[in-house]
Amino acid sequence: MTDPGSLFTRNLCDVVGRDALTTRLSEEFVFADLGADAVRSLLTFDDLNQLLANCAPEPPRLRLHKDGSPVPLDRYTEQGTASRTARRIVRPESLYRELRSGASLVLDGMDRMHPPIGAAADDLMRLTKERAQANLYLIWGESRGFDTHWDDHDTVIVQVEGTKHWQVHGPGSRPFPMKNDTDHAHTPPREADGELHMVWEGVLRPGQVIHVPRGWWHTVTGTGEVSMHLTFGFTRATGIDWADALVRRLFEQEAFRQDLPRFAEPDVRRKHRHELVSRITELAESMDLDAFLAERDARFPRRTSFSLPWPVEEGAPPAEALVEFVPILPPPLEREGEGADARVALTVAGKRYRLPLVTEPVLAAVAEHRELSVAELAEHAGVEVDVCAQVVAALSRHHLVLVR
Repeated sequence: MTDPGSLFTRNLCDVVGRDALTTRLSEEFVFADLGADAVRSLLTFDDLNQLLANCAPEPPRLRLHKDGSPVPLDRYTEQGTASRTARRIVRPESLYRELRSGASLVLDGMDRMHPPIGAAADDLMRLTKERAQANLYLIWGESRGFDTHWDDHDTVIVQVEGTKHWQVHGPGSRPFPMKNDTDHAHTPPREADGELHMVWEGVLRPGQVIHVPRGWWHTVTGTGEVSMHLTFGFTRATGIDWADALVRRLFEQEAFRQDLPRFAEPDVRRKHRHELVSRITELAESMDLDAFLAERDARFPRRTSFSLPWPVEEGAPPAEALVEFVPILPPPLEREGEGADARVALTVAGKRYRLPLVTEPVLAAVAEHRELSVAELAEHAGVEVDVCAQVVAALSRHHLVLVR
């Protein structure tokens, strides 16, 4: 059984090659058969039942679709209260009835509810260097929850139970469509006879994985039996993101903070426009993509996680305690200052940390291995166990590591 924390960077890369998931990502359809054992730890029906009972997700996070349309909420939920707050409560018997009639259950944000799926999503984020979310799709019978459609984000689909029939048609009439776009009227690709073009058609079985790029049309239907799959979705940086970062930097320019000379003479307005164009051109020339992407990585968010009691209590964790690195993307470690003032610096989730040099080898080791005991971490870092434990205690207070 595979560790979910290496599902994509190790197992999927071993099958299709890392190049297919990096330089050719978002450009090509990918199919891989990892085997049922590779995904069994992600989610079972027992896991799902516990999540539905304990987390009590409500619409729109949990919703039903049938034949391309949402099922009305009153068909499977009722008004209730929790901690004196009004909310929608899913009625089990009504949910069963809708599923028996061919409705598709969609549950968003599974990575925030179930640690194995969260670990797999984190692994995908380390591979793509983009934020990812995992949604669940569950259906019985031969019906379909959605019509032929395209998604405004890249997807990696992992079949975990049963089978699902897929037709992948390829990109449509508008290349690289976006969520906030000027045109959503584009159409799927068709052959000369009017039939939908087909890039790939097949039945996904447990352990099989496909990557469908953003904007690629596809049709998904049941096969007559149960199907449960996870869709890991992520949105890659585009030129729009680069331009947004450029606009944010314009606040530094006095000319852009000035009011536009609406009532001035035409010559004055022309000069002002010329200055704006000159300044924005200079700034755009200075913003190379590598620097933009590095800055974007430095703002990559951390998952919400807690490590009580260690960040609060005095003392250091024992040698057998497990230490887990919190940042999803390993940040570069930089040295600042000299001599007694020297520090190791790193930026996580947009926050700059400057720490004593003694933390440097521990940070480097835990960033590389991600989860080790204090004793193992000390060995990899080349420091004494008690020193490592003190460093870990300090790092936990900064929410850079979790201690268990």
